[in-house]
Amino acid sequence: MVCVDASRWTRIDETPGAVKAGLRFGDRGTQSSRTIMLTELTDLLAAVPASASRADYVSAIVQDNTVGKSTVSNRRLTYRRLHELYGLDPALPIFRVLRRLWDVDVPSRPLLALLCALGRDPLLRLTAPTVLALRPGEELVRATLLATLGEGVRERFKAEILDKVARNAASSWTQAGHLAGRMRKTRVLVEPRPGAVAFALWLGSANGRSGGDLLIAPWVQIFDCGQDTLVGVVLKAKQLRLLDARISGNIVEIHAVGVDPGMGALGR
Repeated sequence: MVCVDASRWTRIDETPGAVKAGLRFGDRGTQSSRTIMLTELTDLLAAVPASASRADYVSAIVQDNTVGKSTVSNRRLTYRRLHELYGLDPALPIFRVLRRLWDVDVPSRPLLALLCALGRDPLLRLTAPTVLALRPGEELVRATLLATLGEGVRERFKAEILDKVARNAASSWTQAGHLAGRMRKTRVLVEPRPGAVAFALWLGSANGRSGGDLLIAPWVQIFDCGQDTLVGVVLKAKQLRLLDARISGNIVEIHAVGVDPGMGALGR
């Protein structure tokens, strides 16, 4: 497993570039009411073409009910929560990258959803070090997760809200594949895939990192692998033209913007 450095997650700064890319900051997050909603996102993206506009996503959820909600009010609420987590707007770089990689690397989808949600949900980010530091088979202790959340939000949330955030976050990590079980959740190792690695490196780039520094950005900690394995997957992503990379000895050049046709190198 990769060594988890909790301090890296506190160094995801609210820079103009990160905000422009679509990352969200502050002391609020969707985990206070929902999980990463992987099923709803999957159903939505299966029903709406990649060329769709933001209005098309709204219509697909509210009018066409692609997310399978029984009332219009529930559909509207579902749209708001999915928008918070994923953007659902091709004008937003983070969603463009998610949407492109969603179709390119299907097995990466749970990790792609997690990465986007980590970028846009500050509460989910707070839980990352606790979950990722668990050894394979080790149980997630609710009290530890609550303590981490409590330290992160201080006194801004009541105890019952923190408890709901902890439940939703545990479910989110389960949907992504890092945890298994219903009541008793234990750590499971996940394999890095080219699409998810390309997205993680893009997120690092959006937050101001470059070159070899991308390989130690917090986002790559979601992959349970060492540096050699990660570099191997980076090169596979290069073969798929998901990024530009040159790695030779101590020389590391990675241009992660390649996953976004609206910003960079892919398809030149």
